[in-house]
Amino acid sequence: MQTVKLDMYQALAVAVVMLLIGRELVARIEFLRRYCIPAPVVGGLVFAIAHAVLRGTGVMEFDMDVTLQKVFMTAFFCSVGYMAAFGMLKKGGIGVVLFLGISAAMCVIQDLVGAVGAKAFGLDPRIGLAMGSIPLVGGHGTAGSWGPFLENLGVANATTVAVAAATYGLISGCMMGGPIAYGKIKKYGLKSKELKDTHKTATVDVSADTEALDENNILNAALYIVVAVGAGTVVSFFIGKVLTMPAYIGAMIVGAIIRNIQEARKVKMPMGEMNALGNVCLSLFLALAMCNLKLWQLVDLAVPMIVILLLETVVMWFYASFVVFNIMGRDYDAATISSGFCGFGMGATPNAMANMQAITNIYGPAPVAFMIVPLVGSLFIDFVNGLIITGFAGFLTSFFHL
Repeated sequence: MQTVKLDMYQALAVAVVMLLIGRELVARIEFLRRYCIPAPVVGGLVFAIAHAVLRGTGVMEFDMDVTLQKVFMTAFFCSVGYMAAFGMLKKGGIGVVLFLGISAAMCVIQDLVGAVGAKAFGLDPRIGLAMGSIPLVGGHGTAGSWGPFLENLGVANATTVAVAAATYGLISGCMMGGPIAYGKIKKYGLKSKELKDTHKTATVDVSADTEALDENNILNAALYIVVAVGAGTVVSFFIGKVLTMPAYIGAMIVGAIIRNIQEARKVKMPMGEMNALGNVCLSLFLALAMCNLKLWQLVDLAVPMIVILLLETVVMWFYASFVVFNIMGRDYDAATISSGFCGFGMGATPNAMANMQAITNIYGPAPVAFMIVPLVGSLFIDFVNGLIITGFAGFLTSFFHL
């Protein structure tokens, strides 16, 4: 079988083409548009399916250099860090605490489902953690970090299982988020508060946005992001000495520090351009990630893993639909948060942002959701999840005398 190697430029070009195809499919297919399925997910999944077919028939396999995937991911979260002004954090303080509690409870539930399911099939219950919060709430990064941890405890193939489960979660989390939010919005007639508040001054808002998005502001926004990403690598290095955290955390922290220093100095920052550049990076990251999915890893999964992951999906659907939506306020922001919760609760925080972006592109802004979800998904949940995983692994080892 021929292997086609794509360098990082070619891989990015393929991802962009599939992103454009995804946008066209979303525009033409009512189901995708109605349920707010993100265009990068649609286009990337088309490529991933075609890749799996070509590989399965022995025609060819693609070896993609996805170096730029990490670059775009880091730049996106850096832009999110710049959105974290202290004034905004005060407004969403209780919401952040509530959402963190909900997310921590989901980690415990996922690990319980995984461990009990694995034990029911006669497997080492600790392999269930590789089908629980490690790959689902944690995503591929956590799967790669904690898989070897389980293997050091004697759990065979934990990394492979965790990565495959994270692949499944990446797809399912994106696919269910939009429909959940859509159902809540339609059922309860939910509206964006921002649209209500600005309805009478729509003309003024449009002109203001047009004035803000100029060449100098775009350059300044890009410079802010580049500086924070560079400085963030140093911060991430020192954090990594103490905690296992995503590599983009440093850039996000530096971005937040710069934003608040500039606000204290009364310096106006190009936040509109910063947000626009962040959204571009998010779309490119997600397109690359989806194009690089190896779906044959799911085909090769054993029956126990398929059953456990399907059960995790059902639990997530009900949890996001009823627990998250109700606790977070039963309003438009709560519906958007529920969509985002599926994204990072089954895949990764960028998927949560893509889910919410797809909702807000149609139904209007949800500022509370875009403040709470990235803060919890990027800064807090990885630390909490790490404690939960460590606790579960120790308990299962001692309880079953493994």
